[in-house]
Amino acid sequence: MAATFENIMADMKKGNFRPVYFLAGEEPYYIDVISDYIEQHALAEADKAFNQTVIYGDSATVSLVADSARRYPMMANRQVIIVKEAQNLKKIEELAAYFSKPTVSTVLVFCYKYKTPDKRTSFFKTLDANAVYFESAKLYDNQVPAWVERYLMEKGARIEPSANAMLAEYLGTDLHKIANELDKLIIALPDRKLIITGALVEKYIGISKDYNTFELQKAIGERNVVKANTIAFYFAGNPKAGPFNLIIASLLSFFSKLLAYHYLGDKSKANVASALKIRPFFVRDYETAAARYSAGKTVNVISLLRTYDLKSKGFDDAGTDPGELLKEMVYKILH
Repeated sequence: MAATFENIMADMKKGNFRPVYFLAGEEPYYIDVISDYIEQHALAEADKAFNQTVIYGDSATVSLVADSARRYPMMANRQVIIVKEAQNLKKIEELAAYFSKPTVSTVLVFCYKYKTPDKRTSFFKTLDANAVYFESAKLYDNQVPAWVERYLMEKGARIEPSANAMLAEYLGTDLHKIANELDKLIIALPDRKLIITGALVEKYIGISKDYNTFELQKAIGERNVVKANTIAFYFAGNPKAGPFNLIIASLLSFFSKLLAYHYLGDKSKANVASALKIRPFFVRDYETAAARYSAGKTVNVISLLRTYDLKSKGFDDAGTDPGELLKEMVYKILH
């Protein structure tokens, strides 16, 4: 039966561990959180030596997994078997017979990462009917800020929207990486001031609060010529701080949403945030940019960005330094 991360964790925290967990999907973070919790809490420490087994799918067989799962625990109420890299286990569909009648004193966990089983097969139907099935989907870029807010809220902390945007831009959608950096920031927070600021992000993660892709996008949206060119020249001299392909992707996303903004009938903050899939805090950025870039000008900017994307990949402009392309592109957008 399909289950959510929250339901699985709540059930386990009550001490309820099911006979089979099949954890699949493109995002490994939640798979690791669930399997780590089982590994740490399903057995008392004294029972783990004889009753907890980790099997790796690329070096195991379905017979080994099934035979191990059918064993009874030694001087304990249950045993735990975790199959890591289960996506590499050959003939995994042959385990359908075990799923139909699992050993109730075994907690069998499959970590099936970066893919999902074919839902059209009889194997999946048997699995879904008899096991706890969890599918961990990869987050989209625009979902990361909300995830960051929820993660911090659970730990009693908050983050400034601009600092959140900086993190999302810099760290991408790798939840393991994001969680590690957030944990670092939480430790660094001063007592009784549990708000992560841009200055804190700059100090402990190394993202400049003045020179980052988000600030360049904002400066271009405001048509702040001095600030936009200053950041562009900084990136040209420090290409690792602002890779050209990431800047192009960020600006294409921004101006594509700006074009959609122009054609919205209802430009209330709530509707804009919903339609563009952005946080309400950032609606003001689109209002400002719309006053400076008409719909026609926005289309021209999108075309320009696509041209420079091709140039950066060697079309019509082979060999030009990415920093020079960036400075030229920013100039043309602004003028």
